[in-house]
Amino acid sequence: MDTKLTLKLNKSVIELAKKYAKENNISISRMVENYLQAITIKENDNNEVSPLVESLTGVIELKGEDYRKDYTDFLSKKYS
Repeated sequence: MDTKLTLKLNKSVIELAKKYAKENNISISRMVENYLQAITIKENDNNEVSPLVESLTGVIELKGEDYRKDYTDFLSKKYS
């Protein structure tokens, strides 16, 4: 159930938040709700994987165990 909450904030913060919300197609209410949820999650609940992280799982495929050497080789080829 949604409940109304009134906040007093610095005018410049509100203007920046409105701009950000418009650019990201999200309401300021949703932004505040997401923020409050993020900072109030119990430690036990912190083990859950967010949908974003889950969607990125498996995107990078490491070859062999020496991934740092592979990455260094990749950068050398890219910038040579």
